[in-house]
Amino acid sequence: MWVRKFQRDRTKGVDSPMPTQVVSNEEFIPRQQTERQKQVEHLIGEMSENNARKLGLDRRAFMASSMGLATCFLASNQVHGKAFDVDDAEAFEPAATEEKFPKGEYFVMDVQAHFTNGVPLQFRSMEFVKNMGFQLKDDVESYGFKNFVKEMFFDSETDMLIISGVPGREVQKSADGTVLEGRARAGGILPSWLMSQAKKEINDLAGSTRALCQGNLAPNHYWNKQTDSIDKAATLEQMEREVKMYGIDSWKWYCHTDPGRTGKGFQCDDDNAFWFYEQSRKIGIKLVSVHKGYSYQSRTLGHLANPKDIEKAALKNPDFNFVVYHSAIKHGPNEPDYKTSNQYDPVTGDFLWHSILMDIKKRNPRITNVYPEIGSFFAPLAISDPVLAMHGMGKNIKHYGSDHVIWGTDCLWWGSPQWCIDAFKRFQISDEMCEKFGYQKISKEDKARIFGLNAAGLYKVDLKKKRNPLPADALSRLKTAYLDGGGQRTNSAFGWVRADD
Repeated sequence: MWVRKFQRDRTKGVDSPMPTQVVSNEEFIPRQQTERQKQVEHLIGEMSENNARKLGLDRRAFMASSMGLATCFLASNQVHGKAFDVDDAEAFEPAATEEKFPKGEYFVMDVQAHFTNGVPLQFRSMEFVKNMGFQLKDDVESYGFKNFVKEMFFDSETDMLIISGVPGREVQKSADGTVLEGRARAGGILPSWLMSQAKKEINDLAGSTRALCQGNLAPNHYWNKQTDSIDKAATLEQMEREVKMYGIDSWKWYCHTDPGRTGKGFQCDDDNAFWFYEQSRKIGIKLVSVHKGYSYQSRTLGHLANPKDIEKAALKNPDFNFVVYHSAIKHGPNEPDYKTSNQYDPVTGDFLWHSILMDIKKRNPRITNVYPEIGSFFAPLAISDPVLAMHGMGKNIKHYGSDHVIWGTDCLWWGSPQWCIDAFKRFQISDEMCEKFGYQKISKEDKARIFGLNAAGLYKVDLKKKRNPLPADALSRLKTAYLDGGGQRTNSAFGWVRADD
């Protein structure tokens, strides 16, 4: 049986701004909470209760503050060993955190942010989701656009974000040949037209650029069934529409999905992809964000999420840039216990598929157009075991350089991304691991690049241009009752966990 993480926490009386176990982004089945995660959760509850009492605060207010989050990092360090820079004083005095980690110190640009605009997550009723073991009701509130604005902009330090696509093919024409517009085009839970609409609404509210958007179009979306080949006319029509009408800023590809019902996926280095690059080059989009790693959505096409195809694509298209989502870490149907599932080598610190992405750079040290992204990579590893996060981040930086690692969080699945932001601000690789594996300490300059400067370069963001905060009444305009409960961060993770934990 499955339950949303925040519902499980409420039942058990858990209030933690840092998730105390990995939640599902609906691309894998989360395993039960580990003993060490239970220890962290228990310590967070015990320490926060004591600290709140000493300060004369109710626990909810304490946990919504920087002191509550500092308590979480202190608890994690006690159980896992020191991975986060946090002092005892930070659990009692907000000024201690503000002095060490002032807000606005980093430009934060999140390249992997999702919402459903109040549309039920209909893919939960699809066969591949049932095959994963999920039998879940659709939910329209937590993943909606209003909550997206709240969690991403009001409850986190995110300066800019990329509204990131999920697989879906827009219906171009009705049965009588009429060109469809808007919602009539359908296209799944987050189609290109909807991302474009949301981008405009956010930027209009702010009076400045706070959001960019992706296009869902991929080489296998429009297919000629008679010739069993790409429908080039339909693809070009959609490409023109997404670039010129929707104003997309990059493509988002899922090689292991089949929106066009071709009976097959595609690869970034196959003939159809190379034709797509040529056409996209002509129209001015030369940035491809591609989902790699997590792949159990398709039992037959999941192997296509292996990042091996990135090598040829990058070498043959040096004027394009390829952002590899999730840093290509392999995932089966279940959240892996990396240490016992043969998906992690404790001798080398390698993860399956992630190591393939690393090997591409080792073989081709002059490749400069491949960028590992860390959404649903850094955060789950940090919760599973911070040592794993040290390996993952250490290898990304060692092989690709801190100037090529891209910040993303995969929220809203995790709720507000603020805990991820705070975790990475504080995260450090141990001296022992640096010495043993050749990793390097992550400097503030490195973190600045990863948090946003790298993505800003890819998306040609003018960092000197003013980005206005969203106005105080923005959520009222979006009809979201944010002020209920005092306007505090909810500490709610909206992904799924096992109900028996």
